[in-house]
Amino acid sequence: MKLSKLTTAIASVTLSMTLSTAVVAEIGEPEKEDLKFGFIKLTDMAPLAVAYEKQFFEDEGLYVTLEAQANWKVLLDRVIDGQLDGAHMLAGQPLGATIGYGTESHIITAFSMDLNGNAITVSNDIWDQMKANIPMGDDGKLVHPIKADALKPVVDSYKDEGKPFNMGMVFPVSTHNYELRYWLAAGGINPGYYAPHKGDTSGQIDADAMLSVTPPPQMPSTLEAGTIYGYCVGEPWNQQAVFKGIGVPVVTDYEIWKNNPEKVFGVSKAWADKYPNTHIRVVKAMIRAAKWLDENNNANRPEAVEILSQPNYVGADYDVIANSMTGTFEYEKGDKREVPDFNTFFRHNATYPYYSDAIWYLTQMRRWGQIAEAKPDSWYMDIAKKVYRPDIYEQAANELIEEGKLAASDFPDFGTEDGFRAPQTHFIDNVVYDGKAPNDYLKKFEIGLKGDQQI
Repeated sequence: MKLSKLTTAIASVTLSMTLSTAVVAEIGEPEKEDLKFGFIKLTDMAPLAVAYEKQFFEDEGLYVTLEAQANWKVLLDRVIDGQLDGAHMLAGQPLGATIGYGTESHIITAFSMDLNGNAITVSNDIWDQMKANIPMGDDGKLVHPIKADALKPVVDSYKDEGKPFNMGMVFPVSTHNYELRYWLAAGGINPGYYAPHKGDTSGQIDADAMLSVTPPPQMPSTLEAGTIYGYCVGEPWNQQAVFKGIGVPVVTDYEIWKNNPEKVFGVSKAWADKYPNTHIRVVKAMIRAAKWLDENNNANRPEAVEILSQPNYVGADYDVIANSMTGTFEYEKGDKREVPDFNTFFRHNATYPYYSDAIWYLTQMRRWGQIAEAKPDSWYMDIAKKVYRPDIYEQAANELIEEGKLAASDFPDFGTEDGFRAPQTHFIDNVVYDGKAPNDYLKKFEIGLKGDQQI
C-alpha cells in the first residue's frame, strides 16, 4: 500500500482514525468548485476534454468550464492574472515564467499531459528539393527518420542567394521550438541564438534558418502563403497540410526524441497554495482521463477523436485528427506508417512530472541563449524542484489507488522514485541525455552554447 508523507503524518497523530478516514481528511473538500481552464486547439488537450466529457471532474466535486485561448501568451497571462484557474501549457512555459524569461511569475505543474505529438512539416517545393538527398529503402519508400542533413543543401542554397530560410514554431519556450532547433542543429543547420541580456529575443543571431512564432491553427495557411517554408507544430496541423496537399511532414518528434514530454497542466503557485485540495482533485480527474485515452491498446481513441473534432475543442475534421490519434501518421500523401505511440497520454509514465523532463527544457534554454550565463548543475535541479511537483501528483495517485480507480502498478514506485528517468538514448543524433548532469550534456553538442560561452 502506498501512502504519502502527509497521510503518514495524519495517521501518527490520530492513531484511532481508519485509513479511509485519514485519506478523506488528507484531501478534504475542494476549496473552489467552479473552475475555468484554458487550452489551445491541439489534440494533446485531450485529457482536459475527456475529464470533462466523462465527468471525472464532477466525480471530484468540480464544475469546470473549458475555454479555447487565442495563443500561448494570452493563455499564460490569463493564468497569471487569475482569469483562468489553470491551463494546458507548453512544458517550457512554467519554467520560462518562473525563471523570468518573458513574463515572470511562479507557475508550477503537477501533471504532464502527454508524450510526443508534434512533427516538422515542409512545403511541397522544399520537399521536392529535399527528396534527392534522402536514401530509398528496399521497400521502395524513403528511409525514415529523415534527418536535417537532407535539408541542409536547400538552406545553403537560400543563403547563397541571400534569401532567408523562414520556419515557424509556436512559442519561444515551446517544445516545438526546441525540437525544431534540435533537429536542425543535428543536421548542421544553426537555428540561431537569443540574447535577452542584450535586448535581442528574436532567436535569429547567427542563424542559418530563421525561426519565428506562428499560432498553431495558422501554420498551414502561413505555409501555403509562402511566408514560411516549414514549421514544427502539434496535431492536427501537420496532417492538415497533408489533407490540403500543401506540405509534407518529414519527421515526428517521436523520431527526434522518443517519448519526449510535450504539454503540462499549469497553475500559479499562489493558486495551488490557496486551493490545495482542489488542485489534487483536478490532477486525479486528469490522471483518470489519461488512463482512459490509452487503455486497452487505444481502444477509446475513436471516441476521443469524436470529442476533439467538436468545434469547442479542436474543431478539425474527424479524419484529420484520426490520422495521428489512432496509431498511424501520414507523411507524404499516401505514405501512412504505424506510429502507435505518436500520441501517448498514460503509457511510459507519461503523466508523472519528472525533474529530468524539466531539466532538459532548461538545458535547451541555455543552449540557445535564453539563459544567458552558465549555471551550475545544482541550479537546474533547484528550478526543476521549484516548478515540477511530483509530491502533489503522488497524493492524487495514492487517492486513486485507495479508491480502487487505478492500481499501484499503473504508476512509478513512489517509494524508490527520485524524479529522474534513466539516461535517455533515443535521440535522432544518438546523444545520450542524463538529467543529473546537464552541463556535461550541453558539452556534447557542436552547435549551441556550453560552459561559460555567451552571445
